[in-house]
Amino acid sequence: MTKDSQGPADAIGLFLEMMVVERGASRNTVEAYRRDLADLAGYLAPGSLQEASSDDIRRWLGALRRRGASAGTAARRMSATRQFYRFLASEELRGDDPAARLESPRSGPALPRVLSQDQVSRLLETAHSGDRPEDLRRAALVELLYATGLRVSELVSLPASAIERDAPFIIVRGKGGRERLVPIGERALRTVRAWLAVRPGPSPWLFPSRGASGHLTRQSAGRILKQLAMDSCLDPAAVSPHVLRHAFASHLLDNGADLRSVQTMLGHADISTTQIYTHVLEERLKSALARHHPLS
Repeated sequence: MTKDSQGPADAIGLFLEMMVVERGASRNTVEAYRRDLADLAGYLAPGSLQEASSDDIRRWLGALRRRGASAGTAARRMSATRQFYRFLASEELRGDDPAARLESPRSGPALPRVLSQDQVSRLLETAHSGDRPEDLRRAALVELLYATGLRVSELVSLPASAIERDAPFIIVRGKGGRERLVPIGERALRTVRAWLAVRPGPSPWLFPSRGASGHLTRQSAGRILKQLAMDSCLDPAAVSPHVLRHAFASHLLDNGADLRSVQTMLGHADISTTQIYTHVLEERLKSALARHHPLS
């Protein structure tokens, strides 16, 4: 089979067949690669996919950006393109690899999923809708997560003594055994104290359980929040302990908190980890400008 005998569909088909037979690619992966390569073929002159130059591919990437494709989408399509031309070169269906020296588009940092303040308010309202012990535990769990931004592992392993003092903060042992002071608001304190009044004991843990650890597991805390999301008519896939941690940080910054203070409360060793939340705010500002500025 010579280079000249192959049309775009033939070359793509051979490549996808190799992906299935030699690499065990799934059906979804094959279809994604087919779409990515079809996009490139559609951009190029008819029948020129197999002979495309580095400049052709570079211009296609520029066209993708102008069409509004995200950096992640462009990077994925470039990955498919790179593998396709590497395959053609290895099979001697062309003499060189035009994608070998091209840089892949750089994806920006993955932005954390964040609930809006209205969505968090719905969660909290639903969490306070019952007075059974399990309802009070649920309310204490979600109030603490949103009021402090604790990691779920830090939350479930909190000793009851962390709350049994009058100080407006709790001492948290985080990653690497590092301790930090985290302020806690009066509303969350009241909710947690209501839970402490009915908490089964004796147990040293704020959220005891009958499991091997003696306290609630991370998985159990996640399931409680998923059910709370459904009870609040929110998408349970969008609600988790870590999403509430993101909400805590981004809502603080939204309302004027400085980045260093948020870094300290989150327990981030490096402020660069905290700076991801500034990207969330930048996206919101861009969206607000696009919606409200008369010349946008």
